[in-house]
Amino acid sequence: MWDERYSSNDYIYGKEPNDFLKQTVDLIKAGEKVLCIAEGEGRNAVFVASSISSAQVTAMDASRSGLNKAQKLAKERKVSIDIVHQDLADFSFGLLQWDVIVSIWCHLPSALRKKVHRQIVNALKPNGRFILEAYTPNQLKYETGGPRSPDLLMQLEDLKQELTGLDFIIAHECERIIHEGSGHNGLSAVVQIIGIKKVPCILVND
Repeated sequence: MWDERYSSNDYIYGKEPNDFLKQTVDLIKAGEKVLCIAEGEGRNAVFVASSISSAQVTAMDASRSGLNKAQKLAKERKVSIDIVHQDLADFSFGLLQWDVIVSIWCHLPSALRKKVHRQIVNALKPNGRFILEAYTPNQLKYETGGPRSPDLLMQLEDLKQELTGLDFIIAHECERIIHEGSGHNGLSAVVQIIGIKKVPCILVND
């Protein structure tokens, strides 16, 4: 489905970054390793690479046609990103591998989502950051983007459970106007999260 959707010359969700990521990009530091999952046509990964000096940005997606457009956009913006073509069901995040993981509109079946979120917590380095924006079930009353299946939508309380091991500096549901190409356009119901990986406490005996 996604290969077909991304096969046109147009960027379905535009070439500009997601607003929430744009507002929070300063949390990413120079030289850090950043993974953008379900990255599609690459707009967010390219934005991070353009905004953060020497950031090592990886764009991961199951759609080859989407990633081809991501590479094209990176070349257009004169930045370098790494590409990983793989389904999230099979992707290995590794342990303590990433400074930042970005999940924008990554809507998965709930069973797979829970597995992926556990892996994300384990894959973040201590003090690593997780940035997420997704649609909530309230989005079903709008016709402005996102999946139509309730199982693919996210609620804050579920996410807090799935992301145990993170301290949340932003964790809320809200409504906001979104303009991202033809794919997301209008008043929308979203959940936004920024979580920081807890640093293990080491007890020292006197």
